[in-house]
Amino acid sequence: MLQYHFNWHQLSAMAGITFCRFYFRLFPGAIKGPQVIEFLHALGRHIRRKVLVIWDGLPAHRSQLVRDYVESLNGAIQLEYLPAYAPELNPTEYIWGHLKQHELGNFCARTFGELTRRARNRLRSMQRRSTLVTAFWQQAALPL
Repeated sequence: MLQYHFNWHQLSAMAGITFCRFYFRLFPGAIKGPQVIEFLHALGRHIRRKVLVIWDGLPAHRSQLVRDYVESLNGAIQLEYLPAYAPELNPTEYIWGHLKQHELGNFCARTFGELTRRARNRLRSMQRRSTLVTAFWQQAALPL
């Protein structure tokens, strides 16, 4: 008999995907406005040009804090939203599906830190696979 008691904290992930790569951040706990801003700030440092962000309906995406931050960037980030209840249109959903099913499937972490390290390492490995990134777009049925 296998007995294991878990008291997991929540590990949340946020990603942005371009046609050739994706960017991600892992956060302990739920994603709220400050985490969204941290991600957008890091994204801006990597991309260094105007960015169109297409978001799902996560409440943190629509928070006043995030809106104020985006407005302070003077047009560097433009926001658009996916229709409600349409995760199949969001290529980042396929990142998470692949991570959970293929990269972390059957992985049983002993600690929250071990889970975080494994997820980060697997996501970094996925970033280097351009054919995988292309497949996320193709699955989302969005034109390249």
